[in-house]
Amino acid sequence: MTNQSIVTTDGVSIFYKDWGPTNAQPIVFHHGWPLSADDWDAQMLYFLGKGYRVIAHDRRGHGRSTQTWEGNDMDHYAADTAALTDHLRLKNAIHVGHSTGGGEVIRYVAQAKPGRVAKAALLGAVPPIMLKTAVNPGGLPMELFDGFRSALAENRAQFFMDIPSGPFYGFNRPNAKISQGLIENWWRQGMMGGSKAHYDCIKAFSETDFTEDLKAVKVPVLIMHGEDDQIVPIANSALLAIKLVSDGTLKTYPDFPHGMASTNPDVINRDLLAFFRK
Repeated sequence: MTNQSIVTTDGVSIFYKDWGPTNAQPIVFHHGWPLSADDWDAQMLYFLGKGYRVIAHDRRGHGRSTQTWEGNDMDHYAADTAALTDHLRLKNAIHVGHSTGGGEVIRYVAQAKPGRVAKAALLGAVPPIMLKTAVNPGGLPMELFDGFRSALAENRAQFFMDIPSGPFYGFNRPNAKISQGLIENWWRQGMMGGSKAHYDCIKAFSETDFTEDLKAVKVPVLIMHGEDDQIVPIANSALLAIKLVSDGTLKTYPDFPHGMASTNPDVINRDLLAFFRK
């Protein structure tokens, strides 16, 4: 199968790629904000070559999916995932989520029908919750996310150049090996999506509390995080999430940035493969 789309019950077209033998174990990849399925190129090709069926979709409002003006929240994202997995009749699937996609994965997996999910992997993921609150004192202040919203509303094109040029890939660090291609590909993916959906998604990834979702997941979970993640700081995400899952493995990477699956795919792909085969 090649590139296709499904239409959800509320009329949203969700674009997806589905490559590989339909009888192979499926891996479903969930991208971060404000990107698309294309952010998984280095993983899709690698795992396709290892004999897996690889699937990735553009979240509603992102990439080639409908530029929604409403429903841009974690419950809808998880429901869209359920609709896609139902449509493809996936069983024993592995779900891999980066950043916002990690939240989407945990919310979906916590509610998934029996037999649907085998394992889950979270990379630089937002759970348990990013925002600083009374019960989450180590979180990031609302002013930071308000700044994101202001920058997006004022000049999205420039904002979407500044993020990958700096903190997302760690290209603002001394001696960083900068890839102009990665920067421009991030920008390209971001600008394909809808500004309203991207604006709303900031609330979804920063304010959603995934504590109960993490506790509810019964399948093995691999939590991978860069120790120099400047977007989703490790202390308030991976180091807390690992304490909430019942069957979790934590792997951290010194000096790796938020976008480590793109900057260091050889290391990330190898460790994912080991987890999948375990």
